Amino acid sequence: MSFGNVIISKSKNVVGLDIGTNSIKLVEVEESRGGLRLKNFGISPIPKDSIVNGAIVNHEAVVSAVQQLLSNLKVKSRDAVSSVSGHPVIIKKISMPRATEEEMDESIKFEAEQYIPFDLDEVNIDYQILAVEEGKADHMSVMLVAAKKVMISDYVKVLTDAGLNPVILDIDVFALENAFEMNYQTEDSQAVALIDIGASTININIVKAGLSAFTRDIFLGGNQITEEIQKHFGISFDEAETLKTSGDINNPEFGGKEIVKKVCDSMVAEIHKSLDFYSSTTYEQIARVYLSGGCAKIPFLRESIEEKLSIATEVIDCMRTISYDQNVFDPDYIKAITPLASVGVGLALRRLGD
Repeated sequence: MSFGNVIISKSKNVVGLDIGTNSIKLVEVEESRGGLRLKNFGISPIPKDSIVNGAIVNHEAVVSAVQQLLSNLKVKSRDAVSSVSGHPVIIKKISMPRATEEEMDESIKFEAEQYIPFDLDEVNIDYQILAVEEGKADHMSVMLVAAKKVMISDYVKVLTDAGLNPVILDIDVFALENAFEMNYQTEDSQAVALIDIGASTININIVKAGLSAFTRDIFLGGNQITEEIQKHFGISFDEAETLKTSGDINNPEFGGKEIVKKVCDSMVAEIHKSLDFYSSTTYEQIARVYLSGGCAKIPFLRESIEEKLSIATEVIDCMRTISYDQNVFDPDYIKAITPLASVGVGLALRRLGD
């Protein structure tokens, strides 16, 4: 999926920029004789509330963080791919009469009016034809995506103001799917759930036979854990964030495990609802759950999902098929950042025209 004007470039590699609520992740992946190779990775934090529900609020802070990454990592490529999510983004799988792409270009806006809760003049629309519907040869399934033009403009302006050339603007769940498909193979008959748990949003994408079958955004995330720790101990948000990420969650002296578990239980309950909804409407069971995002590193979150949903659950390894120079990237560091890097890797794998 891409929105707005795509500026054609001759360069093969792009800079993948995952602009999240708490931080920005930059990923560069290059093609070598031996396959894919990690060229660059970096994380830059951004001030709290710089991005709210996917909307950029503090433009200057986000631009500064991107520029800092580009400078620190000595990034030469200027072509950038980023992604969006949140309230201003609508993703719907719809049924339509079979049509050619030319016919679709003319009819998609009419169809979109039935599903998009915004004025169509306020959004950019994209779509992907998925397949002919089973039992309905005259109908086809279409993935319809709409994003508010204001949001797209804000993300594009961040990239251009940082000195980059925005070539593709993707959707977070599809970037995650891209990273997954590069690293894993599943049977076409199996549906798997890709769940990215970030600072403020849980992105769910159920994939079957190489196609997205269901998506949902849940507005819960790691910030809720930080806020509960902040309230419990009467400390600042930054101090609570440090405590959360220090690795002491399971330490009895920390005393915050039950606080973290309470929020994680809320996350699992919402995830359970979404996967149950998919299974009840399609009569298909989820074969496996793959987690990514900062919260994926919380051990009992993965264990809780596996136990309460009775589905095998693992943290996605987005570097599984990507090599790297161990003189440049420490293996322990790569292992630690892998859950955070999945969306960025999916963006860095995009190529113009794919």
